[in-house]
Amino acid sequence: MAEITYVRGDATVPSGEGVKVIAHACNGIGGWGKGFVLALSRRWPEPEAAYRAWYRDRAHNDFGPGAVRLVRVEPRVWVANMVGQRGIRRGGQGVPVRYEAVDTALARLADEAVRLGASVHMPRIGCGLAGGKWSRVEPLVAGRPAQRGIAVTVYDHGEGGA
Repeated sequence: MAEITYVRGDATVPSGEGVKVIAHACNGIGGWGKGFVLALSRRWPEPEAAYRAWYRDRAHNDFGPGAVRLVRVEPRVWVANMVGQRGIRRGGQGVPVRYEAVDTALARLADEAVRLGASVHMPRIGCGLAGGKWSRVEPLVAGRPAQRGIAVTVYDHGEGGA
C-alpha cells in the first residue's frame, strides 16, 4: 500500500518522474468554468474539449456518476476527468459532491493508473466548489489508488490559486 503525500503546489505541474495522471472531479451537468478546471484549461485545452464532447454525446457513452475519461496532455502526463458531483453549488440544495461516485471513479482511476504504470496527482478532489469534506474523501483515495500501491500526491495550492 502506498502512502498519500501532501505537498504545497500546483497539481497541474505534477512532481516526480515517470508517467503521471492528474485527477479531478467534474460535475455531471456539462459545466466547466470554475475551480480547478480553470487551472487545467489555462495549461492545456484538451481536458475541457474532451469533457464537453463526452458530455454532449452522453446518450451514446458512459458519461455519468463515477465515470472516468483519461486525456493525454503531454507524452507522459494524462488528465483524468472524473464525474464525481451532481450539479453545482446553489443556495440550500446541499453539496454537489457524490461520495459514492468519487469512490467508483477512484476505483476506475486506479485501474487506469496501474495499466499506465502512473502515479496519481490531485487537488483535494470534491472538496472545493463541490462542497465535500476531505475527511470523507481521503479514505476513498487511500482505499482505491493508494491501496493498490499507486503513489498519490495531493496538492494544496497557495493563496490566490485555483
